[in-house]
Amino acid sequence: MTTVFILLLLLALLFIGVPVAFALGGLGLLLLWLKDISVVMVPQALYSSADNFMLLAVPLFLLMSNILLKGGVGKDLFNAVQSWVGHFPGGLGIATIVSCALFSAISGSSVATAATIATVAIPEMIARGYNRPFVLGLLAAGGTLGILIPPSIPLILYGVITEESIVKLFMAGVGPGLMLTGFFIVYSIVYALFDKSYQPSPKASWSQRRQASLRALPTLFLAIVVIGGIYLGIFTPTESAGVGFALSLIIVLLLRTMTWDLLKKAVMESMATTVTIFLIIAGAKLFGKAITLYRIPQEISAAIITNIGEPALFIVAVCLVLLVIGFFLESISMLLIMMPVLAPALGPMMIDPIWFGILFVVMIECALITPPVGMNLFIIQAVAQVQLAEVLKGVWPFMLIMLVSVILIYLFPDIVLYLPFKL
Repeated sequence: MTTVFILLLLLALLFIGVPVAFALGGLGLLLLWLKDISVVMVPQALYSSADNFMLLAVPLFLLMSNILLKGGVGKDLFNAVQSWVGHFPGGLGIATIVSCALFSAISGSSVATAATIATVAIPEMIARGYNRPFVLGLLAAGGTLGILIPPSIPLILYGVITEESIVKLFMAGVGPGLMLTGFFIVYSIVYALFDKSYQPSPKASWSQRRQASLRALPTLFLAIVVIGGIYLGIFTPTESAGVGFALSLIIVLLLRTMTWDLLKKAVMESMATTVTIFLIIAGAKLFGKAITLYRIPQEISAAIITNIGEPALFIVAVCLVLLVIGFFLESISMLLIMMPVLAPALGPMMIDPIWFGILFVVMIECALITPPVGMNLFIIQAVAQVQLAEVLKGVWPFMLIMLVSVILIYLFPDIVLYLPFKL
């Protein structure tokens, strides 16, 4: 009964609009006080929540992605991809998704990916006769690749929470990321073939392709250095974030697309997002300490094991819960609230935590494009300056594609596990 009351109280606080960090931290503090536990542990818990070398990657990746966003790197990347595939059926849709995938490999952020590519792709695609809701949905869904294709900020946080290898998590995200990219591309091609208003783009000349590719070459080099350096063991994910930040700054300065005002704006936005994330982490740490003392994770784990004997039913239940809470929680909050509760059940259920982490992130992707708090919906709405209903109209087919991907990941675990464990 205590467990149900605490969870209902947390949901009530979130429902009335209390910021996630303060809802978690305040409720955790209240629970400790009711248990007559010394509050001396509170500042210790808050300090230890940020005292982690791996978490240093979060602000560095955010800073890198914001510098690339403000520096207009997405335009060069999109133009290069479009010059090669733009004349294919659904070519601009293909270019959009491939650009999202490539930018995801250097940003780690879905919001940055969606915003960067959308500013270039939306006018181009609408000018070519693409249906506007389809374009908006494509960009909102394409942006979600930013948290699946490594480097990924949610995967870093998942690794910190579960104490799993972040390098293995990054490698595990490659297969599902490429699969989802392929599904989006196939859907774009099929849509273009049946859309009568679609106008194919002219084929670019070799000169245009060469110029566009040279312009995008520094960005591709950055992606190779960041991802290749991690996989080859040259540097850790945190060190790769530092290297990526330095290279991204050099790239925008060499391309002369960065001004002092834009740099200050990139730094301030990165700082604001970092503070938000770390406040949520601190609140979640305090809440996690409290519910552990109340043995809530252990009780929930025992209840799951007692009432849900099959891993398949457990996965279905988790996915349904994530779909529901995704309506009113953003991705980082979902991860930090749910994983401390779910993690103890993975071992008895014989569920690989690396595999489960990728499944969890795909479900978080769904939350990014579901109302009323799907961040990518609002990013695309702001960039395109349209009604939210138009974005929602175009996004639902991509939601179905993501759910099909979840089913395939369950049926064929090697989609996730082949690279980190069998290659």
